[in-house]
Amino acid sequence: MKQFVVIGCGRFGSSLAKTLFDLGYDVMVIDKNPEKIQEISPYVTHAVQADALDETTLKAIGIGNFDVAAVALGTNLEASIMTTLIVKELGVSMVIAKAQNENHGKVLEKLGADRIVHPERDMGVRIARNLVSSNLLDYIEFAPDYGIVEISALKDWEGKTLVELQLPTRYGINVIAIKHTDSINISPAADEVIDQEDILVVIGNNEELIKLEKEGQR
Repeated sequence: MKQFVVIGCGRFGSSLAKTLFDLGYDVMVIDKNPEKIQEISPYVTHAVQADALDETTLKAIGIGNFDVAAVALGTNLEASIMTTLIVKELGVSMVIAKAQNENHGKVLEKLGADRIVHPERDMGVRIARNLVSSNLLDYIEFAPDYGIVEISALKDWEGKTLVELQLPTRYGINVIAIKHTDSINISPAADEVIDQEDILVVIGNNEELIKLEKEGQR
């Protein structure tokens, strides 16, 4: 089982750590603020009060033994940059770093961060998409040009099979799951019939997804 360490107990770091712990993983959090450590300690495996810029302390903690490190110090750019560098040099194979802005993210990427997270930007994108489309329920960026969305079945889809709808041809999207009212079907077959209350989880190019959103607004 993977072991995670989350450095920084702000809103993003705390939420990340608690969710991973709730999912059954071993999670250590590190923050130099004693109040934050005391507050989060019941919700994670280990909570350590320490300065993430202290390389000796991180070595003593055994940070290099963790599978994934999340550097959630987005408001302090210098601390975020230096901590990412230290953690990477100490041998953590997967380093996820929170970026405050695009330039910050570029620096973290240059330092070797394996994944850059832009919580505020990404949440803004998701909310904006939800506001402009009555059918679009959620949006997750999968890659710079691709996304995964949950979308309510369009009216003219009801009663038709996936093969009849030809969604890859019409919209350039692929259905990866269908949520029925009482179940979920992963990798649905071509003869799967779409019901009125179904929610489709699809992946596709962002331009094609936008066309799909507009179709749902008609």
